[in-house]
Amino acid sequence: MKGLLLLTVGVAAGFVIAHQVSKTPEGQKFFADVDQKAREFGDAVVTGYKSREAELRDAVADAQGVVSDLSARARAAAK
Repeated sequence: MKGLLLLTVGVAAGFVIAHQVSKTPEGQKFFADVDQKAREFGDAVVTGYKSREAELRDAVADAQGVVSDLSARARAAAK
């Protein structure tokens, strides 16, 4: 319970300090830089996710084609 209290106090203190720092020109520049880097990181994650998703969709489509081909061959051999 003491740990939760300390965490809460630390988060609250961090918000107060960040608010005070953001009022200065240097603080505004710092937070603008942090925001830009966070957005770039988020964009990179989204791009990587979409790229991997496309790769997996292609792999599944290829696998479905192979399964269909094997199924057709098995039916033809069974006749």
